Amino acid sequence: MDRNELLRLKGFYENELTNRILAFWLPRCEDREYGGYVNCFDNAGEKLQSYDKYTWSQGRFVWVFSRLAVTRIGIFTQKQRKEFLRLAKNGRDFLMRHCLMGPEDWRCVYRMERDGSPRHVEGWEPLDMSIYADCFVVLAMAGYAAAAGDREAYAFGKRLYESILERVKSGKYNTLPYPLSDRYRAHGIPMILSNVTKELHAAAALLEPDSGYCMALRERLEGFTDDILNHFADERDAIHEVIAADNRPVEGLLGQHANPGHTIEDMWFMMEAADLLGRAELTPRIAGITARALEIGWDQEFGGILHYSAVTGGPPVRRGRASAGLPGAAAAGPELPDGAASAMEPVERQVREGWGDKLWWVHSEALYTTLLCYHRTGETRFLEWHEKVFSYTFRTFPNRDPEVREWKQICKRDGSPQDKVVALPVKDPFHITRNLILILELLETMIETD
Repeated sequence: MDRNELLRLKGFYENELTNRILAFWLPRCEDREYGGYVNCFDNAGEKLQSYDKYTWSQGRFVWVFSRLAVTRIGIFTQKQRKEFLRLAKNGRDFLMRHCLMGPEDWRCVYRMERDGSPRHVEGWEPLDMSIYADCFVVLAMAGYAAAAGDREAYAFGKRLYESILERVKSGKYNTLPYPLSDRYRAHGIPMILSNVTKELHAAAALLEPDSGYCMALRERLEGFTDDILNHFADERDAIHEVIAADNRPVEGLLGQHANPGHTIEDMWFMMEAADLLGRAELTPRIAGITARALEIGWDQEFGGILHYSAVTGGPPVRRGRASAGLPGAAAAGPELPDGAASAMEPVERQVREGWGDKLWWVHSEALYTTLLCYHRTGETRFLEWHEKVFSYTFRTFPNRDPEVREWKQICKRDGSPQDKVVALPVKDPFHITRNLILILELLETMIETD
């Protein structure tokens, strides 16, 4: 890719970040009355549906604004950076006041009222419904601590992180909206912990570089990295989203499906982990897993990346009668005997029902990871994949309404609009904004070294 093409691409992504994504969120997200952020918009971004606050998303907002405040992208003024940091502190303060189950109970409430009061999820008794939410709070505190030099936020994030690790080790935690029985392990746990550990390490390196904690974090990061590459990845370089608790493979749809978006996102986590650990020898393996995820996840019929695929490629269910109203689509798996559906793992049900969905975040992550792999390996196949994903993404997800402009979050398999909840009933700017920041920083590096 020559310098002119790099500059053209940089200009495109700058416009996407500033005139689409931030232009939508900056007048809409801040809750000036109660603190935190408002983001329960519909898929199109046209209607605010509630003032509920999910800890998961609140943490993500804090990280995004913290990162915008310190990004080396040269398009923001000092005034804008100060405003990003102010917006981040708004969420930091809200979470530190409200997110914990109790003063000495270092578990996070999953869902809150607008004022921060805890709110139960319908059909579930506990308030700490997802350890993923806790991880995003750590991400928030680490990001803000690194951006603002805030030792209080750092200490909060560090203590919550240690609580998360204790619960993961004991097996006493929940994973809504992807519940899984303790007979199995989900790729998502070591995946998110690798990212959180790396982010906390960045804050620790600034705020207590000589304490020994940085070394402890690197040791943990090495463990998560090896777990993913040695237990969840198979001999064909496909990542299985679910394995047995004892690390053995699992048969059937549960164990033989992949989440291509998760894999693609995780591989840039692995690249960053390899950098921090000084393990450059992992780069070819990481690039190979990325390529495999793209190959098995790409929808040969309609284009785009499937939400779930078989680890061997294509839809994770057998061919047959039409599914989701699309001619020639795969059926939702073999017929189930009476009572089998009720005994099914929720994740398996999610795969059966939503494998053909096309999600914004999957394609956002693929845009960054393909460009990163191209930069690290020089292999033109990744540039070709970037161009392929780029073409599909920008003709499918951006909202053409000039009053909205932000991306639609979910489409049907054929790319047509779909009104459906993805994980949480929120509109979340996290993936797009993070990936655009990372893409622009990478492009600046590529331009500088061209």
